[in-house]
Amino acid sequence: MTQPKIKTAIIDLYNNEENQGMRCIQDILNEIDCNFPDLSVEYDIYDSRYKNEVPDINYDIYISSGGPGSPFDDEGSDWERRYFNLLDDIRNHNETSDRKKFIFFICHSFQIMARYFKFGEVTPRNSKSFGVMPVHKTEAGMTDPLLMGLPDIFYSADFREYQVVQPDKKVLSELGAEIICLEKERPNVDFERAIMAVRISDEIVGTQFHPEADPASMYYHFRKPERKEHVVSKYGEAKYKEMLELLEDPNAIKLTRKIVLPGFLTNSINKLAESLQEA
Repeated sequence: MTQPKIKTAIIDLYNNEENQGMRCIQDILNEIDCNFPDLSVEYDIYDSRYKNEVPDINYDIYISSGGPGSPFDDEGSDWERRYFNLLDDIRNHNETSDRKKFIFFICHSFQIMARYFKFGEVTPRNSKSFGVMPVHKTEAGMTDPLLMGLPDIFYSADFREYQVVQPDKKVLSELGAEIICLEKERPNVDFERAIMAVRISDEIVGTQFHPEADPASMYYHFRKPERKEHVVSKYGEAKYKEMLELLEDPNAIKLTRKIVLPGFLTNSINKLAESLQEA
């Protein structure tokens, strides 16, 4: 008997730049597949920015990756137009169908998500963020299923030159959306704290941080001399060593990697499996 299939599209926004994010996402999907012996969890990769590939509506789950550069770099491009059309199709489908489509946005994709939904302003940061950073749950985040199992302040991989700030409460309310976490508190810096994750609906959620990152991917970055120099010049040698120690702490990015994206996928697949049984 043929196993029921759960089809996932990975939307690659790395623009052909060498990265660890795509490997990490695929690792998690392969692990999830092993957890569902009665289902076949399959995925295809779409190289959107570099090859102009955008998936159609015939997938169950979509994961949209991080990537380099500005979230405005490709504004008005063919791939972005088709990408936004896909988001329109997913939202329209979810309004009319019991079998939902699920989508997760990561980092660069989160900033594009903010542009699409218009729930906040996407702006350049005062300085680039790079490293292992604390993230604070909001009140809504305390009970959000995406963050269940993580402490109030948890650690994540954070690489970005842009940010989402100035949340539009009217738009969030109209969407039924919630901000579920914010960047670390910076009492000595007079800048607004950036939004680190937003849930649009049960099926649509995005994070500014990289929940897929594992210690190997972080070591890959930290070994580069220019990356070390950036962290040391901005935060100091002691902070750099602390970040390295956090890579092996089971309660830091290892826990975030274990909880966030696998939890989203497990929840999505369980709901899809329920709809298969009801059909």
